[in-house]
Amino acid sequence: MTDISSLFRNRSRKDQLDYGLTVIVISTLCWCLWLYAKCKRRSPPLPPGPWGLPIIGNLPFLQPELHTYFQGLAKKHGPIFKLWLGAKLTIVVTSSEVAQEILKTNDIIFANHDVPAVGPVNTYGGTEIIWSPYGPKWRMLRKLCVNRILRNAMLDSSTDLRRRETRQTVRYLADQARVGSPVNLGEQIFLMMLNVVTQMLWGTTVKEEEREVVGAEFLEVIREMNDLLLVPNISDFFPVLSRFDLQGLAKRMRRPAQRMDQMFDRIINQRLGMDRDSSDGRAVDFLDVLLKVKDEEAEKTKLTMNDVKAVLMDMVLGGTDTSLHVIEFAMAELLHNPDIMKRAQQEVDKVVGKEKVVEESHISKLPYILAIMKETLRLHTVAPLLVPRRPSQTTVVGGFTIPKDSKIFINAWAIHRNPNVWENPLKFDPDRFLDMSYDFKGNDFNYLPFGSGRRICVGMAMGERVVLYNLATFLHSFDWKIPQGERVEVEEKFGIVLELKNPLVATPVLRLSDPNLYL
Repeated sequence: MTDISSLFRNRSRKDQLDYGLTVIVISTLCWCLWLYAKCKRRSPPLPPGPWGLPIIGNLPFLQPELHTYFQGLAKKHGPIFKLWLGAKLTIVVTSSEVAQEILKTNDIIFANHDVPAVGPVNTYGGTEIIWSPYGPKWRMLRKLCVNRILRNAMLDSSTDLRRRETRQTVRYLADQARVGSPVNLGEQIFLMMLNVVTQMLWGTTVKEEEREVVGAEFLEVIREMNDLLLVPNISDFFPVLSRFDLQGLAKRMRRPAQRMDQMFDRIINQRLGMDRDSSDGRAVDFLDVLLKVKDEEAEKTKLTMNDVKAVLMDMVLGGTDTSLHVIEFAMAELLHNPDIMKRAQQEVDKVVGKEKVVEESHISKLPYILAIMKETLRLHTVAPLLVPRRPSQTTVVGGFTIPKDSKIFINAWAIHRNPNVWENPLKFDPDRFLDMSYDFKGNDFNYLPFGSGRRICVGMAMGERVVLYNLATFLHSFDWKIPQGERVEVEEKFGIVLELKNPLVATPVLRLSDPNLYL
């Protein structure tokens, strides 16, 4: 009797296993047939793409270096293809022609960014410039930044703030040069950029003795935020689950967001305690402008204190990372190509001389330094996939249907390396930008370092000034040597912004004979 009951139980388990496998197979077939039928019903169809698994789609096959992974898929599936990342339909574009259709022809339809689930947590509900949906509020904030904060007159007025921070970094590097000590150049550039940006934002608010502490605090918070944004989030792949925050990423993001908010409150309260109408001779900074606009009673503005802090957040996060990595990649390429570095130094010496220091007024006379920056932005595109777009309605692009609310990646990194457009695309060659009229305005869709259309990067003008001025200063003030036995490997690490994979360590060597030029 025992043997019979045991046999029955074993058969029952086997039947259950067979039943489960049958359900899985049937579910898989139904899912595949449903996808196939859905694609066939569309006219035009969805873009082609690799097949994925039920429910999770292509998620298991993603590779960490998305820009190169997408470039490889484009060679197989064409310049516009689709992936299912969980429940999220993702479209990847690696063609300048298709990019033009999205960013110019259908600019309004694709004017919204695809906001990550944790994005609004550290940006005051996503109401700032980066994540805010296209509409009256976004237009007001962008107009404010372009016309009141980032216009040339305002940037000119903050020249002394930028100069002071750059000279402080030069003094530190000179001290290291005198003892022959190598420096982690990336770290020094980051600290300098953070100080430059924060000085432009609220330069005269934070007291001199507090600046180093405030800078270190911002550095810690920014790095924590960026690390959390890089974690793959179930809430992004399955938006219906976002309310549950299964990985706790939104909860974790609230901690640095609250710290950043407290720092903003502290700085703003200090400024509010000053007499902003007094003519004390201090330079006007961005916070002055923001608070003045907020105080205006014009009905069309309606700028809240949270809006002020959200714009400051945009500036801190966007202004530090992008400029940092452009300068770091440029310096790495120059160390890897000493002949190009020597030529750049000769240009700076000719324009500035060795009896003075570089000033921002010299920048317009340094076309080769500008070409180095442009080539760096081409070869090592800081935002390799730009900021993903989200169409507000279903439309047709490149002969394929692009559904409403899908996620659109534009692989600018791959477009910048297209061998049909760029001769020797993997070679670092600034000369190509001496003979070509490429600019940053997004008018040529073979060169999109800052994007194009309504959502083109608002901080282009500021970034250009900061990068060119500091790059020219580093080359004019110092020669650079690699530590004995070391090599410069210009390798990339993918992220929201592209980074140098390994720390850039080099020893500065004084170039100028007058020690007063390092003060």
